[in-house]
Amino acid sequence: MNDTKGRVAVALMGPTAAGKTAVAIELAQRLPIDIISVDSAMIYRGMDIGTAKPSRSLLSRYPHALVDIRDPAESYSVADFIDGAKAALASSWARARLPLLVGGTMLYFKALRDGIADIPATPAEVRKTLAERARIEGLQTLHRELERVDPVAARGIHANNPQRLLRALEVYVASGRPISDWWAQQSDQGLARSLDCKLIEVEVRPQREVLRSRIEGRFDDMIAQGFIEEVATLRERGDLDASLPSIRCVGYRQVWDFLGGAIDEEELKLRVLRATRGLAKRQSTWLARFSNRRSFDSAQPQVVSEILQYLDSLAILARQS
Repeated sequence: MNDTKGRVAVALMGPTAAGKTAVAIELAQRLPIDIISVDSAMIYRGMDIGTAKPSRSLLSRYPHALVDIRDPAESYSVADFIDGAKAALASSWARARLPLLVGGTMLYFKALRDGIADIPATPAEVRKTLAERARIEGLQTLHRELERVDPVAARGIHANNPQRLLRALEVYVASGRPISDWWAQQSDQGLARSLDCKLIEVEVRPQREVLRSRIEGRFDDMIAQGFIEEVATLRERGDLDASLPSIRCVGYRQVWDFLGGAIDEEELKLRVLRATRGLAKRQSTWLARFSNRRSFDSAQPQVVSEILQYLDSLAILARQS
């Protein structure tokens, strides 16, 4: 795989709680694979339980690039991800291994495939102001504001998606231009073009009711593992707040509010489950735009064998021999 024409990477995508990590680990047990995380939450150190990060022992045996690379107080952009992913891909190819891009941050996958717009960074003060407005005025109010200043972006961003909604308003406030204008200038230097690479798209997901059950079970497991204590440790630092992307991650924002006394334990569970289901729905919407993906039922015991057969049919495995 050192020759340019032989460059291949596999994108293992799926909604939250679909079982992507388990599939990736089993694939790594069978193939000379380098795992590259495509997860905007797993980048943060000290945020392990709520992100469903692989255990320390698993990470030591099966290293994941782009995990634990930022402090929760630090920023991390799509452009940062692209730079990190390209470096990890180059390292994998140089060692004649197969890069496996694993995660559910679909914006990152889209940026790898299609390229990104050169959107300027937004000041922390702008983020804090908008986050406070969202808390006081509500997301629906901010979405109406986005409809006024950037109707194009508003049509594609749901009012219950705080991360994308706040990001769009942050860019408008900081740059004076709608984020949709920046999108229109998007580079066409996606992965295939800039690295001369073939990206194989694989989706794993269980049936809807199985996924719903997994989401509920995972919340209970996280609480039992010490998720609330993990967020309490972050709060005790004193330099973090709810405006930061790290604390806006699903689960963390809700536990943050719980620890601040804004909601009780019963409401905490309701909000986390609602936010997690919403995330899974948005991920599914993004996944539908990857028309070349091959889907597999991750609840089936033969899922890894089926994926291996699919890769073999594309002559991907022959490149590893």
